[in-house]
Amino acid sequence: MVSARIVVLLAALLCAAAAVASSWEDDNHHHHGGHKSGRCVRRCEDRPWHQRPRCLEQCREEEREKRQERSRHEADDRSGKGSSEDEREREQEKEEKDRWPYVFDRRSFRRVVRSEQGSLRVLRPFDEVSRLLRGIRDYRVAVLEANPRSFVVPSHTDAHCICYVAEGEGVVTTIENGERRSYTIKQGHVFVAPAGTVTYLANTDGRKKLVITKILHTISVPGEFQLFFGPGGRNPES
Repeated sequence: MVSARIVVLLAALLCAAAAVASSWEDDNHHHHGGHKSGRCVRRCEDRPWHQRPRCLEQCREEEREKRQERSRHEADDRSGKGSSEDEREREQEKEEKDRWPYVFDRRSFRRVVRSEQGSLRVLRPFDEVSRLLRGIRDYRVAVLEANPRSFVVPSHTDAHCICYVAEGEGVVTTIENGERRSYTIKQGHVFVAPAGTVTYLANTDGRKKLVITKILHTISVPGEFQLFFGPGGRNPES
């Protein structure tokens, strides 16, 4: 079932990429400066397939900003004066563009838990990174790393969680509505923990780290969630 869902997800991503590319090519034929945007599209074609949708969307955003800026300049020329509010908005958009809001490296994450057994790092809310990402403000991304032969104490959050095993193997146990379930997990597996579900796990490998990436859907305050540990654990602010 998980494999089928992953295949469907990949197919949807490919369709979205094709739609973006087609739409972008149409824009190139109907707007001035199409030769410049065409070069941007060609650069995207040289990138790996999984990076092309993001690259093409960035090309669209850049061209849209150029058209908006040209329109503002034309309006300013007609009125003989510029708008201070428009100037501030242009500066803010330029700052967001310079920050590459679609790319996140390890430095973009904040470590909220660290111990001898491993760590938990969380990406800051998307709407704090850029206004362009405010449509996904209800979601957060986190990475859990458990060292070899380590145990992660029971915990739960007030957010729904989809977990992907990026590296390693182990055993995860969930307790939901009083029902306990245990699963063997390894790289490529996906499991779900609804809000309030108690989860704990162990890295059964003696050499490799267990790395789990999480997509959290916040349900209380948009973009904010709280992580609760069992006795002896530490409750960080997230």
